[in-house]
Amino acid sequence: QLQHPSAEVREFACAGISKLLQQRHLIPAFLHRDVVRCLGPMLLDHSLAVRETAAGALRNLSACGGFEVCDDMVTKDIMTPLVALLKECSAGLDADQLSPKKCKEMNKNYVEDIANEAINLLWNVCECNNTAVSIFNKEGCLEAVLHYMKKFSTNVDLAISVANCLQAVTEDNPELLSSFNSSAQQVLETVLLCPESTMKHVLLRTLIAGTIWNIKDTIPPGSLASMVNAILKIFSESLEVDAGETIIRMSEAEKNRLKLAPETETEENMTDVIDNCVLNEDSEMEEIPKRKVRQQNDVSDLLPSDKWELKEVTALLMAQQTALEVIVNMCCSEDPSDDEWEELSSSDESDLFMENSYNEGSGLLMSPLCLSDEVNSAFLNYLIPKKILEKTAFPNSVALDICMHNPSWKPLIKKLNTVQCRALTCLHSILLVSDVDCLGGASALQSLAEHLSQLVFSKTEFPKDTEFLEAITSALRALLQTMASKNISQCMTPAQLIALCEAGIHSSNSSVRVNVVSILGISGSVLAKSENTAETLKMIGKFLLEVAMKESSLVVAGEALDALFDVFADGKEAEKAAVQIKLLPALKEFQPVFKMRMRKESKGEYSADQLCVLDNVKMNLRRFIAYQEMLVKNPT
Repeated sequence: QLQHPSAEVREFACAGISKLLQQRHLIPAFLHRDVVRCLGPMLLDHSLAVRETAAGALRNLSACGGFEVCDDMVTKDIMTPLVALLKECSAGLDADQLSPKKCKEMNKNYVEDIANEAINLLWNVCECNNTAVSIFNKEGCLEAVLHYMKKFSTNVDLAISVANCLQAVTEDNPELLSSFNSSAQQVLETVLLCPESTMKHVLLRTLIAGTIWNIKDTIPPGSLASMVNAILKIFSESLEVDAGETIIRMSEAEKNRLKLAPETETEENMTDVIDNCVLNEDSEMEEIPKRKVRQQNDVSDLLPSDKWELKEVTALLMAQQTALEVIVNMCCSEDPSDDEWEELSSSDESDLFMENSYNEGSGLLMSPLCLSDEVNSAFLNYLIPKKILEKTAFPNSVALDICMHNPSWKPLIKKLNTVQCRALTCLHSILLVSDVDCLGGASALQSLAEHLSQLVFSKTEFPKDTEFLEAITSALRALLQTMASKNISQCMTPAQLIALCEAGIHSSNSSVRVNVVSILGISGSVLAKSENTAETLKMIGKFLLEVAMKESSLVVAGEALDALFDVFADGKEAEKAAVQIKLLPALKEFQPVFKMRMRKESKGEYSADQLCVLDNVKMNLRRFIAYQEMLVKNPT
């Protein structure tokens, strides 16, 4: 049917394939039939309707197929017709002779609609494939993409798609930086300064702020201060909105609107990909894996046109997720040189940085880590740390109930949880490199520890969501390490520690298992310095020994050994507990087993960094055994 002389038949065929490609289990059959090479030429079909449906089908394939499918699409040269289509649409955006491409009676602009599908396809393949990014660079796609961005005032959905694509292609792409001349930067600045207050425009500005951060090396030193302030102001605007209250308000607005609508009006079926192939929890469609900490592809433009309230909430959550992810990247950036920051904020703002170390309410007001004191001032000035902390709380229960009982809104639950996890990841990044004073001092850290403990233990059942567990245990690990390094008393009870570790050690995610073992080691080393803790240290020691000996992952087993070394390194209570759990004979028996596992399992299974850590563990195990033998011979 794709080869049929009738454009309507070809369009129908593309639409049918597009629908089926949303179901991941059907994708292999389509790939076997060489669907990429069949649909690729349709991007340049004489019929504009066929172009749009073909681009939509390929977009679904790239979104639902994952990395391997995107790699296959690039290998089968999808970029050639895609780049040609993008450039042709860009050239035709403002051409008067394209009046046939507008079906005014349908209120449809084919050029912009085709461009939207094509940009999303480009975004997906560039997200997954470095070759696609290289082609983007060499073919000068940036100029065409920025031309679409100029339509932001009349077509915000197209602008959001472009902004998503720009954020993806500018990340870790130094080759593209030279293309961002003053004209290109002016386009981004114009969008950043647009005054519209809808959630879609908040999302658009947030995405552009993320893109500007990616290309910060192109910004003149004298403009860096205003650039950082503008970015942080945008993120502050995104994060200050209460998503739960917005859901409640928008749900009520939707109900009121539908009451006024004709009785015959019913909810449309969503026939396109929603939430990266996840319509609801019972859907057969699956989510593609993510390459790095970054939002999933936004497909809010595919929501039915009568669901503007749902679109607004979706845009807000995507904006908040984006802001949090970029802040993580800002936290991990290299230190700028002194010269780069010489034009930044005044000494008065530096004073503000010191004055605002504490925040009323939570007591915690943190700085953005690796950046200069002046930029830290801006970070604090916009109260971003407070807003990050607010986002770590569980979603509003009333809002969750609304989403649970409305099939169209149900996908928002996952987005709400994702925002919470990204906020916890932000908190983790900040804790890793921030000075204790900038974190608000000992009392603020203790309050934060209580807050994180409540997130873990406030529910009747222990959390099972892997993404949440990884985020919360990472934040707890960083916090407890910071507190231990400054001899700040910790608030988690031994019972809570053991409960956390017993639950976390059964997680399928090795990072969660590493985190809980490390948490136990940190807390145990603190307890070893106190009196009357031998019984608790015995529990910790037995737990860590069992993990080291039975854990399937060498990395986790190595972390458990490291934790044992920390807990039983010093102190009378530790010595007493070590004797009672027979730590020395257990480790001497386990040492050859660990060496053998390293020889057998280290080939090809672990990264060079992991192998380096494991080699250190093996060496430290030998030293620790010698140390324990010395204690036996010469007890204190």
